[in-house]
Amino acid sequence: MMMLGCLITAYVLDLIFGDPYSFPHPIRYIGRLIKWSEKQIRKIAKSPRGLKVGGFVLWGITVGTTVTVVYLVLVLAKVHWLLYFVVNSILLYTTLATKCLGDEANKIRKVLETDTLEKARVQLSYIVGRDTSKLSEKEIIRATVETVAENTVDGIIAPLFYAFIGGAPLAFAYKAINTLDSTVGYKNEKYKDLGFASAKIDDIANYVPARLTAVLMSLASVLLHFDAKNCLKIAIRDRKNHKSPNCAYPEGAAAGALGVQLGGTNVYFGEVVVKPTIGDATRELVIADITRGNQLMYMTSVVGVLIFTGLWLICFLY
Repeated sequence: MMMLGCLITAYVLDLIFGDPYSFPHPIRYIGRLIKWSEKQIRKIAKSPRGLKVGGFVLWGITVGTTVTVVYLVLVLAKVHWLLYFVVNSILLYTTLATKCLGDEANKIRKVLETDTLEKARVQLSYIVGRDTSKLSEKEIIRATVETVAENTVDGIIAPLFYAFIGGAPLAFAYKAINTLDSTVGYKNEKYKDLGFASAKIDDIANYVPARLTAVLMSLASVLLHFDAKNCLKIAIRDRKNHKSPNCAYPEGAAAGALGVQLGGTNVYFGEVVVKPTIGDATRELVIADITRGNQLMYMTSVVGVLIFTGLWLICFLY
């Protein structure tokens, strides 16, 4: 029961505190480890094949080190049950990004409502990889809703999913995998070989959580009086309308629930990437859709925690 208490405490801490900028977040150190390891690997591996092999080595170093450190910290904390509870809860809390995700989206909404389009583009650039310098208001709204929907998987549901299965070590293994993908998992000239392993393994790690998130969003839509039926319908219908095998599920669910169209062409690092659309353009995107997207994200996280808790209790008691 202590593990369940740690998980619920972690979720509540995330809702209250989010990710304070001054907090020494473990993901930052994982990022530094990735960059350091990448430099060492590039000194040795020069050919495309060598870099691809090096990518698996990079993955092993990053995930292996992360899991080992978390496991050892928890072992040391077991000297007292209260210390273990606090340390475990804090570790799990750092794997979640519910409030941070909502706050970043709200910052963009507020700038759109009160300031210039240029400032909104800059604010958006902090949370997306695409070029934001020429985006219109509707494109900024679309990008924000897409980002919140997509990150509901890797920032909330996936960490919770793996935490309920294997505690903090497995949750951190997932965060290391996800950080690797966001750092080196690009299909550009620099990372197409070195990042191959990270991108593929991230797809595997997100396979179940992405599809689970679509279902949870549908349940959340019932509670929010959004279009729950269309939520699941679009997630299934447009599941292949994305280069990622997973991203179209949460984006499709969000598009269906809100009754808007997401997806389409974007610019990444100067390269135009043509993407299919997701959802139906039954109406134009408006600033209020950022708020609705946040509401869907928060309610999805609540539903996820309740369902995971129920399943955990059933397994524990029986």
